[in-house]
Amino acid sequence: MKLHIVMYHYVRGGGRYPNIKGLDIEFFRSQIMFLKKNFKIISSEQLFDAIENGVKIPDNSVLLTFDDGYIDHYTNVFPILLENKLTALFSMPGKILVERKMLDVNKIHFVLASSSAATLKDRLFVLLDQFRGTEFDIPENRELYEELAIANRFDDKDTIFIKRTLQVKLDEQLRGMLVDKLFSEFVGVSEDAFVKELYMSMDQIKLMKKFGMHFGVHGYDHYWLDSLPAPKMEQDICMALDVFNGVIDQKNWIMCYPYGAYNKNVQHFIKKKHCLAAITTKIAVASEKDDWLALPRLDANDYPPKSDNYLQYLGV
Repeated sequence: MKLHIVMYHYVRGGGRYPNIKGLDIEFFRSQIMFLKKNFKIISSEQLFDAIENGVKIPDNSVLLTFDDGYIDHYTNVFPILLENKLTALFSMPGKILVERKMLDVNKIHFVLASSSAATLKDRLFVLLDQFRGTEFDIPENRELYEELAIANRFDDKDTIFIKRTLQVKLDEQLRGMLVDKLFSEFVGVSEDAFVKELYMSMDQIKLMKKFGMHFGVHGYDHYWLDSLPAPKMEQDICMALDVFNGVIDQKNWIMCYPYGAYNKNVQHFIKKKHCLAAITTKIAVASEKDDWLALPRLDANDYPPKSDNYLQYLGV
């Protein structure tokens, strides 16, 4: 079995914030044509059939996955999938549906799209200096930067530093305060207004499900699940399951780990809650050797028309 699990986030058709990292809608349309021509695009149900019943997944298969519940997935992706008689897996945090609040991870995206990473890093250093010595335990700026600023294949060192500092490293309360401050300073748009134009609604989700789209669990609060104490991790997953009751089959579901973060405790708990498959951000093509609860995937930018990077994971 060679299964390409392809990861998408924003699929945008112009508009504000052109620096948001995402796939242009016309590139997405072209990519679907490429994938249809060169691969067998499978459904989540076929993945379940392989896990439960041992039905072989065809070699050279693709599973399309869309994270975070953006309105792009309803307005831009859904029609193209319908046109091509395809289905896909959509996973989003429960919080955006229940509380209609913007996730900190998305605030960070739009802050980064509104200024240079170097400028934001310097402003974050100033804010950290202001909070240091209060009730929060904050390492020195240089120490934080040396620990966290490790570039990856999509982000430079300053960008990674900002993301890791504000997503996971610091105390949760402090992170929220810093993110809100930066969002107010650099984006300057009402959060209530932003939520309405950024995320899908439950009515849209139910319509997509009616037309064959599949939905997975992406946590409730989009935490790094491997960083949470076990009770909080379990609560987050249970809250997400409750939100999607009726949308997903509680006895037969897929987990998409936020940030790709998991550990043995997370795997043990979701298995106990009847999760059949879980998807990470490990960069590889999935095979029969992989744990069903730790499936790797590649990014949409690894495939034409963006690049041919996927070839290196086939040994070509």
